[in-house]
Amino acid sequence: MVNATAHGLIGVVLLARHGDRTEYYQNPLTYNSNQSYITPLGSVQEYELGSYLRSVYLNKSSPSYISNISTDVADINQLYIRSDAGGGNAILNSAYSLLQGLYPGTTASSITLANGTTVTAPLQGYQYIPVESVEQDLIPSLTSWMDCQYFQYHVNRTYDSSQYLEIAQEAQPFLDAVVPYIDGRSNNFTNMWNIYDYINVQSIHNKTYNDALPPTFLEQARYYANQHEYLMFTDSASNAIGEIPIRTLLPELIWSLGNMSANTSPVKLALTELDYKPFISLFNVTNATLGDPSIAGIANYASAAALELSYGSGGEPEISLKFKNGTEDDELRPLTMWGNSSVTLKQFITILDNTTVNSTHNWCFSCNQTILRGCSVYNFSTDPFLNPGSANP
Repeated sequence: MVNATAHGLIGVVLLARHGDRTEYYQNPLTYNSNQSYITPLGSVQEYELGSYLRSVYLNKSSPSYISNISTDVADINQLYIRSDAGGGNAILNSAYSLLQGLYPGTTASSITLANGTTVTAPLQGYQYIPVESVEQDLIPSLTSWMDCQYFQYHVNRTYDSSQYLEIAQEAQPFLDAVVPYIDGRSNNFTNMWNIYDYINVQSIHNKTYNDALPPTFLEQARYYANQHEYLMFTDSASNAIGEIPIRTLLPELIWSLGNMSANTSPVKLALTELDYKPFISLFNVTNATLGDPSIAGIANYASAAALELSYGSGGEPEISLKFKNGTEDDELRPLTMWGNSSVTLKQFITILDNTTVNSTHNWCFSCNQTILRGCSVYNFSTDPFLNPGSANP
C-alpha cells in the first residue's frame, strides 16, 4: 500500500541508523559505551541510503513524493535534521554522508555576484545542510538508556528472568564453541552484544579472521544478539522503562508530524540519525513486530524507518510505517501498527501519549537520576518518589 494521495505525501519523519563503523564495546550492565568511528564503507552505505531516499521522496514521479518539497537545491527551512553526537561521531558523520546522497552537489547551488560572476559551491556544488548535533551530556533524548538508574534495574531484572535464562541456556553450546574466535572476551551470555559486534566487525574488515571463522558463527552470533537486545530494549508495557529509547524520541516525532499536518511549519522532511536501540523499542510499542517478527532485533547498518504522513480517503492525516533493513532490503517495506496498515495521526498520538518522556526534567524523574546529564539543575529534594525521606510523616 502506498501512503500517498495523487498530490503526494504531506511529509515524512525518518529514523536512520549509522553506517559501518569500528568496534563498539558496550558495558553489559549499564550500556555505557566506548568511542567508535565511521569507516569508508559506512560512509558509502549512508550515501547510498540517502540516494535511495531521494529517489523515493524527492522524485516527482514517485508515488511517495513529498508535495512541494525542493528537489534539487535543498531548502533548509523544509528540513529538520538531528543526530546523536556521542562517541567518535560515527553517527553524526553518518548523517552528513546520508545528506550528500539526499541532496547531492549541483551546479544550481550557486550565486551570481554584482560583477556578473557566477560562483558554484566547492566540490561540484556541495550542499551544506545544517545538522543539529545532540550532545549526550546535555540532552538525553537520543541516548536515554545511559545513566538511567531505573533502566539499569530493568537490565538486572531481565538477566534474572526465566525468558532470558532459557535463551542463555540455548546459546551455551555456541558460546562454548566461539571462545577461540573472540580474542579473550567473556563468553558469558550477558556479553552477547559485544561478542556479536566483535565477530561482525572482524568479519567485515579482517580477511584472515573471516576465512577462519566457521560458516554459521556470524549468523548464530547475530541471532542470539537479536534475542538479547530485544529483551533489553522492550518491556511489558509501552510506558515502562525498557522502552526508554523510543519514549524520549517520540515527542520530537509527534511534534514534527503534528506541525506538518497543521501546516504550521515549513518542515517537510525530518531525519534523526541514531543507533539501533530506538528501532527495537519503536517496533515494539507500535506492535509492528507482531505483524513482522523478523524486525524484532538489531537493525542493520544504514537502516531506515519512515513515518509517512498523507491525507486519508476521509481527508484526515494518516501515518504509515515503513522500514528498510540496511542493504538487506532493496526498498522500504510496509509494516503494520497495532494491526493496521495505517492509522490516523490522532490515533497515533492518543495511543502513544502516555508513553512519551517529553523533557530532560521528566527523563531525570523517570530514570531516578538527580545529578548527571543536566539533572543537577532541578530540585528533587522535596520529591517523595526520588527522595522518600522528604515525604510528610
